[in-house]
Amino acid sequence: MVVAAVVCLVATQSAVMPVSVKSLQQMAIFVTVFTGGGCSMMYYLMQKNFARSEYYRLALECLNDHPVAMESLGAPPLKAHNIRLTDRHNRIDHTRAQIKIPVTGSKTGGYLYTSSSKNNPLDRWQLQEAVLQLRDGRRIDVLASGGEGSELAGEEGTEPGFLAF
Repeated sequence: MVVAAVVCLVATQSAVMPVSVKSLQQMAIFVTVFTGGGCSMMYYLMQKNFARSEYYRLALECLNDHPVAMESLGAPPLKAHNIRLTDRHNRIDHTRAQIKIPVTGSKTGGYLYTSSSKNNPLDRWQLQEAVLQLRDGRRIDVLASGGEGSELAGEEGTEPGFLAF
């Protein structure tokens, strides 16, 4: 839409008088800055929307309530980073949410792999799976109560199994 307006403006001006190269450069810079700002704002709003979602908050609350996982990370403080929007593990629809949340503590970091679901769009989200995969390859099931017997055996770099969409 903005590009069409610029083309229309240039066409109108060129019919009346020639357009200088400097004017075209300024217009190109304006369109570039405007488009970049719009994309940045959209990315920020999408990340904010993730952070406000119930399935995201449930997963982080579960991680915060798991002493073994928090100790392994060196948390508190626990820092949850932005979700990669292009990651194939992040899938969300009306009844299922599968996300990979990057988290760090003072010792190390990793990814919190979560799966949540609800029976219909009006229900509350239920956390089905929450597994912390640390950088050293250890996996911790954060849904296990109190951290007892919650470390999972597995090869380094393997990812938890998720619901197939």
